[in-house]
Amino acid sequence: MKSWQGQSLSWDTKDGVIELTLHRSPCNEIGSLTLEELEKFANALDGLAANAHALIIHSSMKPGFCAGADLRELYERSQKMAKGDAAKGVREFLERIHAVMNAIDAVPLTTIASVHGVTFGGGFELALVCDLIVADKMARFCFPELRLGLIPGFGGIPRLKRDLGNGVVRDLLLTGRSINATKAQAVGLISQITAEGEALKVARATAAQIGKFDRETAIVAKQFIKPIPCEELKREIDIFCDLFARPAVEQGLRKFVESTDAQPYLP
Repeated sequence: MKSWQGQSLSWDTKDGVIELTLHRSPCNEIGSLTLEELEKFANALDGLAANAHALIIHSSMKPGFCAGADLRELYERSQKMAKGDAAKGVREFLERIHAVMNAIDAVPLTTIASVHGVTFGGGFELALVCDLIVADKMARFCFPELRLGLIPGFGGIPRLKRDLGNGVVRDLLLTGRSINATKAQAVGLISQITAEGEALKVARATAAQIGKFDRETAIVAKQFIKPIPCEELKREIDIFCDLFARPAVEQGLRKFVESTDAQPYLP
């Protein structure tokens, strides 16, 4: 399926480049609908990759790339279930999103996240799946999960540890504060900073450059430098599920849901 249009995302392929566009209002929160459509994309990815050399993931929403998990949906669903059923549902969701993330991580293409604005939580984790991150100068990156009594659950910490030094990882995880694109480039998180609104243009130019190289060599190079931390990813799911059962998490989610802030996910 060369192109597809969904409610929360769509994709198209042109000149050997697959573009996955996130377009769920207000800021591409990842809930059950987005997960289902991401799974559809992951299932189509092998076929798409056969005639492509690069994948770009970007957002058409003005606030940013992705604000992370749909916490309102998570809270509302957990309130309707017995605690045991809620925990089982969370584990199932995490296992499904990890399968999608791992599929994108391992795809034999050079993958580029083109990000702007809010790139938080699960959105940050989606960007970390990609080989390269191109960010406009207004992008901000954050793991706010500790404010909810949780850790990132979509594979972010193992992948961040794969790419960066532990000092940066601990700072992002334990403080919950955000960093801007300049700081992110300085610590090696992103490969390019662009002018505001220019990230997708630069990502497309990068993808075109990649298309000049031998595809098989690029695949081998990626496999050599980018191992998938499978055991740590499995451990992350276990830790997240253990934490989710604590009262502090329900309190944190309730506070988020009841917030009257226009953008309650901001630090």
